[in-house]
Amino acid sequence: MASPYSDFKGKPRLPKFATPKRYDIRLKPDLDSCIFNGIVSIDVDVVSSTKYLVLNAADLNVDSSSVSFKPKSSSQELRASGVGLIEEDELLIVEFAEELSLGIGVLNISFQGTLNDQMKGFYRSVYEINGEKKNMAVTQFEPADARRCFPCWDEPAAKATFKITLDVPSNLIALSNMPVIEEKKEGDLKTVYFEESPIMSTYLVAVVVGLFDFVESSTSDGIKVRCYCQVGKSDQGKFALEVAVKTLELYKKYFDVPYALPKLDMIAIPDFAAGAMENYGLVTYRENALLYDEKHSAAANKQRVAIVVAHELAHQWFGNLVTMEWWTHLWLNEGFATWVSYLAADAIFPEWNIWTQFLDQTTDGLRLDGLSESHAIEVEINHASEIDEIFDAISYRKGASVIRMLQSYIGADTFQRALACYIKKYACSNAKTEDLWAVLEEVSGEPVKELMNSWTQQKGYPVVSVRVKDEKLDLEQSHFLLSGSPSDSQWIVPITLCCGSYDNRYSYLLKEKSGSLGIKDAAYVKLNVDQTGFYRVKYDEELGAKLRHAIESGQLSATDRFGVLDDLFALCTSGQQSLINLLTLIASFREETEYTVLSNLINISYKVMRIVADATPELVDNLRKFFINLFEYPALKLGWDSKSGESHLDAMLRGELLTVLAELGHENTLNEAIRRFDAFCADRDSPLLPPDTRKATYTAVMQKVNASNKSGYEALLKVYRETDLSQEKGRIIGSLASCPDPNIVLEVLNFLLSSEVRSQDAIFGLSVSKEGRETAWKWLQDNWDYISKTWGSGYLITRFISAIVSPFSTTEKAKEVEEFFSSRMKPTIARTLRQSLERVQINARWVQAVQKDNYFAQLVQELSHRN
Repeated sequence: MASPYSDFKGKPRLPKFATPKRYDIRLKPDLDSCIFNGIVSIDVDVVSSTKYLVLNAADLNVDSSSVSFKPKSSSQELRASGVGLIEEDELLIVEFAEELSLGIGVLNISFQGTLNDQMKGFYRSVYEINGEKKNMAVTQFEPADARRCFPCWDEPAAKATFKITLDVPSNLIALSNMPVIEEKKEGDLKTVYFEESPIMSTYLVAVVVGLFDFVESSTSDGIKVRCYCQVGKSDQGKFALEVAVKTLELYKKYFDVPYALPKLDMIAIPDFAAGAMENYGLVTYRENALLYDEKHSAAANKQRVAIVVAHELAHQWFGNLVTMEWWTHLWLNEGFATWVSYLAADAIFPEWNIWTQFLDQTTDGLRLDGLSESHAIEVEINHASEIDEIFDAISYRKGASVIRMLQSYIGADTFQRALACYIKKYACSNAKTEDLWAVLEEVSGEPVKELMNSWTQQKGYPVVSVRVKDEKLDLEQSHFLLSGSPSDSQWIVPITLCCGSYDNRYSYLLKEKSGSLGIKDAAYVKLNVDQTGFYRVKYDEELGAKLRHAIESGQLSATDRFGVLDDLFALCTSGQQSLINLLTLIASFREETEYTVLSNLINISYKVMRIVADATPELVDNLRKFFINLFEYPALKLGWDSKSGESHLDAMLRGELLTVLAELGHENTLNEAIRRFDAFCADRDSPLLPPDTRKATYTAVMQKVNASNKSGYEALLKVYRETDLSQEKGRIIGSLASCPDPNIVLEVLNFLLSSEVRSQDAIFGLSVSKEGRETAWKWLQDNWDYISKTWGSGYLITRFISAIVSPFSTTEKAKEVEEFFSSRMKPTIARTLRQSLERVQINARWVQAVQKDNYFAQLVQELSHRN
């Protein structure tokens, strides 16, 4: 076996001399011993002469004596002369004594595997029935883990059909992508036969075995839709079911292509690393992304369920029917599904004002892409181990944002027509980014490829500097980097602007480094109208002052107020604007009431407070007063209790405002929260603590906890232990580490590693208070071996690094972190570590800039006394 090892080792892609056409898979999971046995027969098309078949396998014991190949043109079965694994590349190499005849043959393999605890491949999840813990068997194959369940050509372009058969205990429900066609019972076991699937990629194959309840509905054209969940929770699946039926109808019309399968199942899995997974016909979800409890879920939970369901169902067309050719084009799946999910949510819930909230997606993309250590939307993937790290804000949020920018540029109707053409053209096959551009270009007549290549093939985005000179608007683009480093990158930027009113709009394509257009004198000039473009804007002093006035006098829309604020915050972070300018702008939002704008102001306030605490701790109290004054006004308007007929957005805003006031130490908020929490502890049905204000209340309780008074912490742990609602557990975990006492923070972090917290949920508790920062870093070092072993095989490991490392703000700490990880580096964490260290350096430069600003203390003093 020497030659195949050297020929195939370290290659990013499987060789092309044979391709799969059909899989016949039979699996027998043992839920007590957590092992499974399997047999796979693969119809393989041998297209060029070879003695070898090379496919993927990982963590499987392959029975070498079972491996055979039988050409369809011959009656002679060939036994494998050698079967070898290249473990580091997850390759299975099957050697035969003679060359295989060209054409179709059947490869047979028997194997055994483990139902692992890593939430990938074929794994076990734990649930309870009548107080007794049980195992369920679940698959999660994206990006490259079907190979942990059965030997296969585990690449998205290697599409095939799948015939699945399961041997399971008679009392359990077995689900897969397709409907059941037959069940045969034999004593305590039954064999479940599923319909053969249409052509699809391995990462979309799915199997779930366990005991479940479900609710059911149908679309107008007879597609049966079910929502499965743990026994006793079926009522919590009704909202997602309703959204799913409406969304399938909407997408069928939008894409002008019907849903391709005869049924759609959605199921809530208690242990699940991602938010959800779009397996064809059997979509799996975290419980908190699918289940909605009328009594105990907050408005934010309801919105998350709607968005996630719409996202996963978008994939049934964009990803499952038309599939990316390779992981370099992951954004085609995720960017589109993210964008389309907002389109669906807006159609179903127009009162949610969801496109304004889409700005959170854009902002997350801009913040990550402002780093030197970002990556292009189309990122070269050379090995399966590199794929996990690109499931990030670039592929999802920047991807969605550049799609929105393109739709805005060529027009919504043209864009929709082009998408329908694209899906029809590439249905049941694979596509690359350039295939989409070609269709869009053909339908729109616009130079789409030239425009979009500058956004998908290079990392980053521009900041457009703007100033008025001689009745002309001068524009100049440069690569925006939070580190302030220079770069020669350039984009084709679709500029939109309004001058003095939204009736007076202009469009301009900035193709060069600079450009200008004539305008008349106006009350204000606002670039990037409605924030549809993926770029920052830097205004000169005169234009900036006019925009502040436009905000104060209510002339700008919520999206544009958000944009002015977010751009200035980013410019301030990068050292291109002063913190004085940012705080002066923030002061003009003192009568702000719009949810998305205030939500961003809250996020900015947390960051500014931390930077000032590191730079000039003596000014923290005055700055705290300023932010309390800012947030008290809308909080008082909303009050603690919901009002009859209030909007969904007000319900979400109330919780966020009360949470920030609690973290800022606002005494009235803290006292009222503790009063309501005491009532809630006495009676869990108390109307004093509805779901929308629970996170704020729990955060407030933790502000008063310390090593000598742990009663609030213990009461919260009691609530955590008594609830079976994952959303409630998540709220509590997310509140615990906000405690200002480092000793309690350490207790909380250790609790995250205990058996009481599902490993998927530990990441919710990593955002610690400023006072607990050093404690968290020491804890990460002390527990790294355990953390690396438990979470190291998926993308959740990266959250530990980014959450704990990124908030620091000294170059010394960056060196310390770098030193610690120098001997612990793995490909799965490399990019995240570099990004986190870059953020520390950016924070350090910002701290130094604040320390050098002689006027800053004076401004903070003045702002703290304003009402």
